[in-house]
Amino acid sequence: MKFTLSWLKAHLETDASLAEIDARLTMLGLEVEDIHDPAKDLAGFTIGHIVEAEPHPNADRLRVCKVDTGSGIIQVVCGAPNARAGLKARA
Repeated sequence: MKFTLSWLKAHLETDASLAEIDARLTMLGLEVEDIHDPAKDLAGFTIGHIVEAEPHPNADRLRVCKVDTGSGIIQVVCGAPNARAGLKARA
């Protein structure tokens, strides 16, 4: 049977960590075959918020975007025609 950690925590009414819950379930005699954490798969990605997007001065199909990554604003040259201020993107 598969279920999410949030569902399990709601029914257990606990603030225990994933490792503690895994150990307790095993001690109860329940087999925990696998734990999949999708956040680990996405840890290398950064979400950026486009603050400003302007046409590139030397190219017709490119845009120069100022992107807030949460740790600072960077400049990105982008080929997406729909790049505009207010969009969020992953990098």
